[in-house]
Amino acid sequence: MSQAVSAESKQLRELARLYGVQPSHYDISGQLNRPPPEALLAVLRTLGAPVEQMSDIPGALRARRQELWQRTADAVIVLWDGQPGFLKLHLPSSLAQAAVAGTVELESGATLANLVRDDGQWQRAERSVEGAGYVTRRMQFAAALPPGYHRLRLEIGGHATEHHLFVAPLRAYGENHAQEKSWGLFCPLYALHSETSWGIGDFADLRALVNFTGQVGGSAVATLPLFAAFLGEPFNPSPYSPVSRLFWNELFLAIDEIPEIQRCLGARSLMHSAAFTAELENLRAAPLVDYRRAMALKREVLNELLLCLLRQPSQRRDEFDRFIAANPRAQDYAAFRAKTEGERKPWQQWEGASRDGRLRPGDYLEHLKRYHLFVQWLAEQQVDCLGAKNHADAPALYLDFPLGVNRDGYDVWREREVFALGASGGAPPDGFFVKGQNWGFPPLHPEGLRHQGYRYFIDCVRHHLEHAKMLRIDHVMGLYRFYWVPQGFAPTEGAYVRYPAAEFFAILNLESHRYQARIVGENLGTVPPAVNQAMARHNIRGMHVGQFGVTWDHHRALDPVPENAVASLNTHDTPTFAGFWSGADIDDRVDLGLLTEAQADDERRGRDGQRAALVAYLKSLGLLDGDDPSAAAVLRAWLLHLAAGDAEFLLVNLEDLWLEAAPQNVPGTWEERPNWKRKARYSLEQLREFGAMRDTLTALQRARRKESENDP
Repeated sequence: MSQAVSAESKQLRELARLYGVQPSHYDISGQLNRPPPEALLAVLRTLGAPVEQMSDIPGALRARRQELWQRTADAVIVLWDGQPGFLKLHLPSSLAQAAVAGTVELESGATLANLVRDDGQWQRAERSVEGAGYVTRRMQFAAALPPGYHRLRLEIGGHATEHHLFVAPLRAYGENHAQEKSWGLFCPLYALHSETSWGIGDFADLRALVNFTGQVGGSAVATLPLFAAFLGEPFNPSPYSPVSRLFWNELFLAIDEIPEIQRCLGARSLMHSAAFTAELENLRAAPLVDYRRAMALKREVLNELLLCLLRQPSQRRDEFDRFIAANPRAQDYAAFRAKTEGERKPWQQWEGASRDGRLRPGDYLEHLKRYHLFVQWLAEQQVDCLGAKNHADAPALYLDFPLGVNRDGYDVWREREVFALGASGGAPPDGFFVKGQNWGFPPLHPEGLRHQGYRYFIDCVRHHLEHAKMLRIDHVMGLYRFYWVPQGFAPTEGAYVRYPAAEFFAILNLESHRYQARIVGENLGTVPPAVNQAMARHNIRGMHVGQFGVTWDHHRALDPVPENAVASLNTHDTPTFAGFWSGADIDDRVDLGLLTEAQADDERRGRDGQRAALVAYLKSLGLLDGDDPSAAAVLRAWLLHLAAGDAEFLLVNLEDLWLEAAPQNVPGTWEERPNWKRKARYSLEQLREFGAMRDTLTALQRARRKESENDP
């Protein structure tokens, strides 16, 4: 019996390997973990394996081996620009000596023939796979191809196959920026507020922060994802659970900057009514963003503005009509949002064809569709006015590419072949989350992506880079492997699924050059060595978070910062500087039940040691004076130390500059903490009057400029 179980387990592990699933993994403590067989079977089913139970494994193994060898070549082939291009073929033995003809249809539409030939150096002996003979041949591309997304057609012995062919620069854009040491400010847009915003930051507020940053010498402004969210039914305002990575969140529209506002009497009458004014003042006065009420208030006005636009012919009306005609995807998205609002439930609960991705007129209310087209048109206009895209000397936008999208959202409904709907993304247990994490959104399906040539992923990257000169890839380790939690299983029972990382890097490199934007990978937490090695090879910037690199060594209390990195003291998922310095984050984890008092005491002693070492080290550098320096003095000294260091880019959390103690997000919580809701303590108007903050930023700018001038 034990031998049968052992053989069965061995076959399961082999099947997992053939589908790119890791049958085991090491946790943060170095202990080997194996998910239960049932969980592995569930992951394999989601990937398309024909397995319902253990007895199906032998047949599934035979089918998978045959399938892999019957593929003439990979669905996606990557060639690095400037390097020799090779192509590996799997062929039946009968075609071992057959002529191979290769034709490439370039992205431009041009066609190049006779592009592949045997390199004459590599042909493996015949191999038997499930009773059939195969050989492996290596071909060489006879000519260099221009960068782009091309199609390769192979003809071998009367058989024809087609493949996606990516030709990309080996290294991402920004090779000449290594010595231009710059800095920028970070703040979530929802947290910004001014005298004119409506209880939540808007695109005009973001533009004001961009302008302020430029005035004090900064070169970029970073914020959290700005994408469409469910703000009614369903409801999920998290920037990391967007309805789509292809459309903007209309809640961020600056109403006062919409041209129709000047001539729309209905909107102006509404805005001057007593009830409206009272609601607006309540939203402005509240310390937390109320997404539902803020969206409801803006939507009243936006509906009036839309009616005014449609009421009579005008140049603006013509522009809106042209936007609609030129954007069939926006029409599709707007129909989806209209259907969702009419149903007031997720698309999985819709009936028939609508659930399966087919919407027809009559399935939704036309005025709701027009509303969503209208707000996307306005959002495109307002985002276009931000940063360096329109003003070459203005600070750039540093946007955030979220790891996932809302399971109930548009992207999953429309592009479901590229999502693994039978699983959720997450993380295995670690020191912070001993039960692991289930993030709820479906992971990308590796084979689904390859089948469509990564069209969806490319479109998402382009949507960001049309406006940003820096792009942060959330959880960049997900380009290599991602932790899947199959439905019905606990986060402790998930498994890692591998992805073809080279194909992602090819896309990021190619698009970064096309848009002249720098790519940053969020490589924090448990990072396999291969990830950092590949990032260095492809010129993808990494991240260095100061809080994670404080030691007890009084002579070297801070870990060195790599040159090709974005350095910061914290992130939106960590304590602020003041929270870290005071140890408030430790107390909060006790309140949440994540630490016992004994564990908390150990952490407090550790934090005391870090504080003492950091103060001693900064004093030794001449950046800090006094026996008991204030938190403000330590913050300034630490930032100046980073500014004088090797990091290519320094990102400063705006809220750190006034020693904000409360974090914007506490990972692993939902209703327990006011995540994604807390407004900045001070308005944009007040920030301009903070002399001490300006002094710190001016000193930081001098330190960055001095270091750049000193570089060889």
